[in-house]
Amino acid sequence: MENEETKTVPKSWAMVGGDGPRSYAQNSSYQRGGLVIVNELMNEGIKDKLEFISPCSDSSNICTFRIADFGCSVGPNTFLAMEKIIEAVEQKYHAQFQNSPVPLEFQVFFNDVTTNDFNTLFKTLPFYQKYFAAGVPGTFYGRLFPKSTLHLAYSSYSLQWLSKVPEEVVDTKSPAWNKGSIQCSGTAKEVAKAYSAQFKTDMDNFLNARAQEIIGGGLMVIIILGLPDGILLSQTVAGKSYELFGSCLIDMAKLGVISEEKVDSFNLPLYYSSAKELEEIIKNNGHFCIERMNMLNNPMMKRKLDVQFVISQFRAIFQGLLEEHFGRDDVDKIFEYFAKKFAENYDSVFNGATPQHVDHFVLLKRNIN
Repeated sequence: MENEETKTVPKSWAMVGGDGPRSYAQNSSYQRGGLVIVNELMNEGIKDKLEFISPCSDSSNICTFRIADFGCSVGPNTFLAMEKIIEAVEQKYHAQFQNSPVPLEFQVFFNDVTTNDFNTLFKTLPFYQKYFAAGVPGTFYGRLFPKSTLHLAYSSYSLQWLSKVPEEVVDTKSPAWNKGSIQCSGTAKEVAKAYSAQFKTDMDNFLNARAQEIIGGGLMVIIILGLPDGILLSQTVAGKSYELFGSCLIDMAKLGVISEEKVDSFNLPLYYSSAKELEEIIKNNGHFCIERMNMLNNPMMKRKLDVQFVISQFRAIFQGLLEEHFGRDDVDKIFEYFAKKFAENYDSVFNGATPQHVDHFVLLKRNIN
């Protein structure tokens, strides 16, 4: 059930697989830290907003509670998230039906793009888990499940990734051509407009697909990178890091190491939205009610990060994208140069006065039509 948007996803748009020193599994502590701070919010949301109509019985099919993680990557963060969600759902069920003789059973679907390393994901699946596990490959910007089959959907640090780079920003004849930059910094209005429009399209596609799949009254938890209201990405530590990375590519093109044409056509398919923008998109979509929306500061941002840590995080996330665009042979050179330049500019990036991006926590409830 692909639509036009889903067909444009790059083939290798996945985090670095395996469990080696460069893998996403070993370099996703930021994402794990975010899960820790939203755990209490998830627990409260499930306790207050999840509703069971009746207890399980041997003759009904409501005993299977279905959860899907959209953008699971290779773990282990997804396993921790599913464990915490199931604990909260069980507590809610037992509080509502204290004498129910039939326990809930859980089925968890792990979704990510087709190039995700599902082999590592399932090899590292906890030996003991309270659920039946299944993998669902495919883009979450389209339908992945039959109608009204999910009770709870979860997506963590995935929806800031666009389905594609807006076409205008790589069109040399467009006023939105993003010459000299690889990101939506926020300073060029036409570029920001193009990125914002693509984000809105993608979020609408995501919400429309999930509205078909989640039962009426079902919940959805979203954790997504974003910006404080009134702050541009270029003003943040993340934006300055992307700018520095882009300058490395420009330097290497001038040195003849990589193609200038390829640098000019490379843009990060990332968009950091404000809470106001995200709220407006969800409300205009109309399928979900916003039960809770919080702007959080990830604990990782309070730490002094060393250069190697930052480079390892960058590589685990962006290596596949760079290989797709520049070719595998140039990726090592790119990250070697970036490590050197990042060390030289460390103090200017991690300036104590520089604003930080934020994590948006959103709890949605599917409207009952």
